[in-house]
Amino acid sequence: MPIVHPLPSGFSVVQAFNRLSHLPGCLWLDAAAPGPSLSPAPGTVGRYSFLCADPVATIRCRLGDRDPWPELRQWAKRLPADRRVDLPPFQGGIAGLWGYEAANWLEPVGHAAGDDLPTPAVSVGLYDWVIAHDSLTGASWLISQGFRDDRFVTDLPFAEQRRDHVLKLLDTPCGDQPSAAGVVTQLAPQKSTPRAGVTSNFTSQQFRAAIDEIIARIWRGDSFQVNLAQRLLVAATMPSPSLYLRLRQANPAPLAGYYDGGDFQVLSSSPEGFLRIRDRSIETRPIKGTVARTGDPQADHRAAEWLVASDKDNAENVMIVDLMRNDLSRVCDDASVVVPQLCQVERYAFVQHLVSVVRGRLRDGLTAIDALAACFPGGSVTGAPKIEAMRTIAELEPHRRGPYCGSLGYVSCGGDAEFNILIRTLTATGGWWQLPVGGGITARSHSGEEERETWVKAEGMLRAIPGVIMPS
Repeated sequence: MPIVHPLPSGFSVVQAFNRLSHLPGCLWLDAAAPGPSLSPAPGTVGRYSFLCADPVATIRCRLGDRDPWPELRQWAKRLPADRRVDLPPFQGGIAGLWGYEAANWLEPVGHAAGDDLPTPAVSVGLYDWVIAHDSLTGASWLISQGFRDDRFVTDLPFAEQRRDHVLKLLDTPCGDQPSAAGVVTQLAPQKSTPRAGVTSNFTSQQFRAAIDEIIARIWRGDSFQVNLAQRLLVAATMPSPSLYLRLRQANPAPLAGYYDGGDFQVLSSSPEGFLRIRDRSIETRPIKGTVARTGDPQADHRAAEWLVASDKDNAENVMIVDLMRNDLSRVCDDASVVVPQLCQVERYAFVQHLVSVVRGRLRDGLTAIDALAACFPGGSVTGAPKIEAMRTIAELEPHRRGPYCGSLGYVSCGGDAEFNILIRTLTATGGWWQLPVGGGITARSHSGEEERETWVKAEGMLRAIPGVIMPS
């Protein structure tokens, strides 16, 4: 069992992040806003935050490198089976980034030709210590497992040493963060947008034409739905940790997160849960259907009623529910897959979404990595059928998605796990901030409305970026 050090009352995860964000592999799975209840048991999405860094082993692979999934499966099988049931679910283990293109090792789905700001498709670590914070009770703990490397042998003196090192860092005043300036990747000319300082990899006409092409393919029977995204781009002007703190204030979300992969950082204000595993019970929460919030409660209520009544948005959501039921059935006990919530409205800072819930029970002998591989990436960010939709995305989107539409998450000692879907996400690399935004295209889509929806989704992220002038 790990060494557990209760942290003092009033402990600030934000202050801890400021003091630890310079460490390699810094990962903050951040419950920046409360979320809706996930299960009959006490607890909500957005209850627990986890902060860790300096992993004792890493797996980092780009497309063309070795397949990382077999090694990840071995790691998951070798994690200690014991856990403290009185503590939050992540108590050290495997955590990090699974980028969208990590699916290429699982299925022949292809990838976009452009890769001007490359990042690893998989970048995860074995974290021997973690700070866990319960926003419901206010309690916090430093948990140290004592792993020295990926042999997963626990070492009590090492666990104590690592605990003491982290406690010392938490008591050390923050130094100056490095400037965002550095070697800036020179890119091919991008397309201008209505937002000053923001460019895209599509012109408005090109994006609408790509949507129309997808609609034509749907009518031909190639697919039922395809998620298409445009990549917005802004020149980086501040350190990534500072921008993340602005993002979590401007657009708080229950499954937010920050990850430092060394030469890139992921900053996410995601509202969407991908997979959550507790005692072998799996839950996924696909989001499909979006309307903007206005700040006027009556107008927002009318918009929610319109969303609930929208045949197009309901069809879009139900298609992904069917896809996720199929994906979960590959790793769950027969007849355990159920849909306890279908197309219900959930409200976030700038948008309202239709959200469904699908549940199942993981079969004996399988791990959270097996479940992740069976379902990755989430159907809500691909379309259906998944493989054909991903091939269409690879053909029509100019650049690889990278972290966008992948997942940040963990597999803990004891087998519990949680992964988000990286929507509402910025990737910082090469002196640039990437902000891809997209939506599901169906036979009933209208290209102009779909394009406008991407800007609604970008709103919260753009408000966090200094210097971006919003239209009046």
